[in-house]
Amino acid sequence: MLGLLCLCSIALGTKSIAPERVLELLWSPDGSEESGIVHQMRVPRTEFGLVVGAALGMAGALMQGLTRNPLADPGLLGVSAGASLGVVLTTGLLGITAAQGYVWFAFGGALAAIALVYALGSAGKGGATPAKLALAGAAVTALLQSLVNAVLLFDAAALGDFRFWVVGALTGQPAGVLVDVLPFIAVGALLAATTAPALNSLALGEGVATALGRNVGLVRLRGAAAATLLAGGAVALCGPIAFVGLVIPHMARSFTGPDHRWIMLYSALLGPSLLLAADIVGRLIARPDELHVGIVVTAIGAPFFIALVRRRRLREL
Repeated sequence: MLGLLCLCSIALGTKSIAPERVLELLWSPDGSEESGIVHQMRVPRTEFGLVVGAALGMAGALMQGLTRNPLADPGLLGVSAGASLGVVLTTGLLGITAAQGYVWFAFGGALAAIALVYALGSAGKGGATPAKLALAGAAVTALLQSLVNAVLLFDAAALGDFRFWVVGALTGQPAGVLVDVLPFIAVGALLAATTAPALNSLALGEGVATALGRNVGLVRLRGAAAATLLAGGAVALCGPIAFVGLVIPHMARSFTGPDHRWIMLYSALLGPSLLLAADIVGRLIARPDELHVGIVVTAIGAPFFIALVRRRRLREL
């Protein structure tokens, strides 16, 4: 399915190009306008969709496993709010509007936000429990979002740049940015894969996990670091695309059951599948214009979120 969506992402768009012509241009670029569309626009956005979708899917699976909260997503720990503040401060105070400039401040803001959340959640008796991390994340997110709004209120130019970034899109970024951020996402994916077995123990309860030889604090710290690298890199590249980290782990769990090793793997495949499918839909339904992928994903994810909450309430009743 993912391979088919990659081909569709390269073949379909606001400009119609015959499929056989697309295949010809993939192997033999000829410098034509159609060749430029395929190689400079569609192939890079497909690569962004693959990397960002996998990163968000795995980050969501990690967040839900670490907090034992099925409604958790990467934004829970302030990642999106920290990246947003980094972008706003960069464009508003430093005047840096190029993507290759502000992407690093977005990434740094996400890292700083998760560090602050983890420090607050670890303070006091009991260490970093899921409830304390969720509360700390909510508090830090509210604080950072208020700072973002304050800067935007006084800087119209920053508002214009931020408004495009915050929607979430696979376009508008130079291909070199992906190459720069990819190592961080790769390290996060490796950490996530090695943390997955410990999440199976953690799902049985902290006491059982400790009895099985797991260092719960170390597992949470490693998982938080992995989620930060994954979600921070994805948000820095394409903006805070919502609901992918929430929806994808549940879709993966319907195939795999509760084993986090398989959930992580399927999340890495289903995440880009959802993102590319939404991007293709956004290109086709608004021709000759297009809808950003963040809008389409939100339209898909919001009903899923409502259905998930209602199902859990019915189970509790």
